[in-house]
Amino acid sequence: MPPDVPTRTEQFRLGVNRERGGPAIEQLGFTFWFDNGGPDADCAALRITCGASSEAVPNSCVMTLPKRGPNADRLQTAHVLAGVEQSMALAWDPDGCVSTSWDHRELLSDEGRTGTFVGWVTYLSRRRGKVPPLPAPARIEPVEDKGTLIVLTPERFTVANPEHVALAHRVRELLARADLMQPVTP
Repeated sequence: MPPDVPTRTEQFRLGVNRERGGPAIEQLGFTFWFDNGGPDADCAALRITCGASSEAVPNSCVMTLPKRGPNADRLQTAHVLAGVEQSMALAWDPDGCVSTSWDHRELLSDEGRTGTFVGWVTYLSRRRGKVPPLPAPARIEPVEDKGTLIVLTPERFTVANPEHVALAHRVRELLARADLMQPVTP
């Protein structure tokens, strides 16, 4: 990444070709990522893709959480993840956000694409529709006038707990009936 702000700003504005010195590809937008420098299992990373106008490249913000270690213990709480998603919703106004474990995402790989599944913490923009009442212990809370945050369970969500998996499946069914589980890209 270039060190000076004017160059970065211009690249972000135009979109940057993957070939050094190549012309900008505006419909791809821009992507950047960084991490906390932690060891492999204790590393948190953030990848942001913005400004894309192509249906094949969704605008997204993906935070990869550490699997174990002190950073994992500190970050993987319903309170912290809800705060992260709320901040992203207020700053970026996305159609949706999902925080869940890799194991949970892998379990759902047959269920569909981004925007069609529910994680431990899920944000849905008001543009997608109104979130219906959900079964306990799931809770819903408004994110100002932007949308709704859904927290499935206050304790750490894990696929090893069949009650957690069943709750996620039930909430997904209710959201699908309300026509809220549409893919982010066609």
